[in-house]
Amino acid sequence: MTETTRTDTSPLRRRAVFLDRDGTLTEHRHYLSRPDDLVLQPGIGPPLRALQNADFALVVVTNQSGLARGMFHQAALDLMHQRLRELLARHSVQLDGIYVCPHHPDGTVPPFGALCPCRKPAPGMLRQAAQDLDLALSESWMIGDSACDIGAGRRAGTRTALIGPQPLATVTPDMRRVTTADALYHVLTAETELMATPCSSR
Repeated sequence: MTETTRTDTSPLRRRAVFLDRDGTLTEHRHYLSRPDDLVLQPGIGPPLRALQNADFALVVVTNQSGLARGMFHQAALDLMHQRLRELLARHSVQLDGIYVCPHHPDGTVPPFGALCPCRKPAPGMLRQAAQDLDLALSESWMIGDSACDIGAGRRAGTRTALIGPQPLATVTPDMRRVTTADALYHVLTAETELMATPCSSR
């Protein structure tokens, strides 16, 4: 996977919020395979829209080993993500990208049954998005509900937010919140305050 060679401090680069899909952006359901199974997490429409209006890129990065395991096909995944975009559009939210890792070393469907640089906690999807969308990883956030999400964010150089009622012993995120909506509001508030701080006092 090609990585960007440009510096990460260019003023042209946008900040981003990277979002895990299952359990973070949508309610957690085991190996989703139908569009109707997708349900957005409560209350995420307004903060996502506010982040979008503040010129954050909104990017989904999701492990989907169901492809490698033969539990669903690419066409079914495409329909689910079309449905996801439709659900978010009802809140006037538009994703800048959806990045999927279809791999798993125990997978039975070639060529997906393999180790790869994109399966979280590897940072490949975030780095590819940064290259494709001209994003500043050091100014961005990775939000997810698992140690893999936090690991991917840390390896990519983003700040991290863990979603869930309990801490995880294996990771130390920059922030932990019970709900995704709370985390999104915190990111929005923190970044707005940072942008408003005079350079001389930073």
